[in-house]
Amino acid sequence: MKKKNNFIISAVLFLAFIAFIALLKTVDVAAIGPAGTEVGLSRLNQAVSDFLGTDMSMYKITEILGYALIAMGAVFALAGLMQVIRRRSLLKVDKRIIALGELYVILLGLYAIFEKVIINYRPVIMPGETLPEASFPSSHTMLAVVIGGSVMMMLRYYVANINIRRILQVICLATVIATVILRLISGVHWFTDIIGSLIISCALLNLFAGTIKNE
Repeated sequence: MKKKNNFIISAVLFLAFIAFIALLKTVDVAAIGPAGTEVGLSRLNQAVSDFLGTDMSMYKITEILGYALIAMGAVFALAGLMQVIRRRSLLKVDKRIIALGELYVILLGLYAIFEKVIINYRPVIMPGETLPEASFPSSHTMLAVVIGGSVMMMLRYYVANINIRRILQVICLATVIATVILRLISGVHWFTDIIGSLIISCALLNLFAGTIKNE
């Protein structure tokens, strides 16, 4: 896939994400959340929530998997730091590692934005909390998909041994899939929170893919 195609797909997905937010704020909105919080596409979300219930053990597993993915991404951050030390200039760090850092900055920025701009609140009040927390998009799902997906791409350029590379990519992919599924099963997010996270994550990954790809 050419770089231009990646950028086009990314733009379409960003627009789809915005449209999805508009949908959630206008269609089938009802006060089905804790403390009477309103949720868009309420019948769909309520049906999925009732079917899955809440399982905090699954939530805890996703927390562990999230740390594992962060550790994978930190390997490239460490590689970038080593390049700065050896080459004595940030400008001489591999462009792909710089792009990865920029991707993670955008990820953190989106996390901060949606902590303040509330689209949906969680379907449950978390242990130790007294009020509902922001739920859309699922920041944990977004983190898992973006970090896992970006690491898989970076492995293509930095691990020469094809067998080792494939093993590491499979581990990344399995961790991402497990995190997304278990996060949904845990019941701490509405179904649409997970879908929204996947849309924005795919938009970011296509943007990143186009940025690091050779012509």
